[in-house]
Amino acid sequence: MIEFSANDNLFMARALELAEKGRYSAKPNPCVGCVIVQNEQIIAEGWHQYAGEGHAEVHALKAAGPQAKGATAYVTLEPCSHHGRTPPCANALMDAGVKRVVVAMQDPNPLVSGQGVQRLRGAGIEVDVGLMAQQAQTLNQAFCHKMLHGEPWVMAKVAMSLDAKTAMATGESQWITGAASREDVHRLRAQSDLILTGIATVLADNPKLTARDGLDGRQVQQARVAVLDTALRMPLDAALLSGELDVTVLTSHNDRHKIEALKQVGCDVVVLPKGIDNRVDLIAVKKWLASQSINSVMVEAGAALNGAMLSAGLLDELIVYMAPSILGQSARGAFDIDGLARLADKIQLNLLSAESMGEDFKLKYQIKRGS
Repeated sequence: MIEFSANDNLFMARALELAEKGRYSAKPNPCVGCVIVQNEQIIAEGWHQYAGEGHAEVHALKAAGPQAKGATAYVTLEPCSHHGRTPPCANALMDAGVKRVVVAMQDPNPLVSGQGVQRLRGAGIEVDVGLMAQQAQTLNQAFCHKMLHGEPWVMAKVAMSLDAKTAMATGESQWITGAASREDVHRLRAQSDLILTGIATVLADNPKLTARDGLDGRQVQQARVAVLDTALRMPLDAALLSGELDVTVLTSHNDRHKIEALKQVGCDVVVLPKGIDNRVDLIAVKKWLASQSINSVMVEAGAALNGAMLSAGLLDELIVYMAPSILGQSARGAFDIDGLARLADKIQLNLLSAESMGEDFKLKYQIKRGS
């Protein structure tokens, strides 16, 4: 068991702070931070800012210059050892003459997965792994899930009243929750790789689905958007199609004229098979999501899609913003789910966290698998 010093913990904590800076911009790459330490003093810092550009170690080493020789590097994720869109970071650390590397967690990416550590040790560099590993894994939960399971982490967001209603009978829903909750939703969008919604939501609310508020001026790479639209009802003048977002319509209606019209306004269209409910098959949607270069999916939809995703076991996480209000029996519910005749049929959730969000409560649940 490696015994890390108080300073080791201090420097890795700083590296994790730096890694978090890339949460909105580095996707679909993981968030990574790095600090270079010489004589127990931080001499340089870096974090991964954008996919395809320099990794955290490269930025930190560039800032350190010749002072990196004989220094210790603290990195939140195992340095890469392969040539991707950028050269291997393990090689950069070796070339800089770093004496020791402290790594929070091994990279679950099979292209790396221990090879970076092995390469560094082979060059005579002291490497210690496992400092603040849990914090590093939590920071990159979706990335780790994709690397280990081959499919993205899928989270649904629901804003509801105390009696679990999401809109009045007329469809009026703006706003059930307060400003603090709505800003937090924008932060969830900013850290997601793709937002999944349904055509009913597009037609009813005409949402932009962009991350705009509560971001403290941080740079944001907007999430892609996928719309489940069985019959190709997407309006050509929908707010989603303003050109700001990368939008894909998932449909089962192979109407080449409508498809061409959508493509003319910059929308991609993917034709998928129908399920037994005569809607786009959700298993086919799951496979399509797994084929994309994404780690995280945020579902922003109505009761029908929320219920279908939950019933099909396609959600990993549910985030509920609960307002201190009651909308009454005739208001619309959060999940349309059939077939739950007995208490034993219930869908069980594990509460991960609860926090106040202005006047609302934010509840984070993980979907419990199995009995």
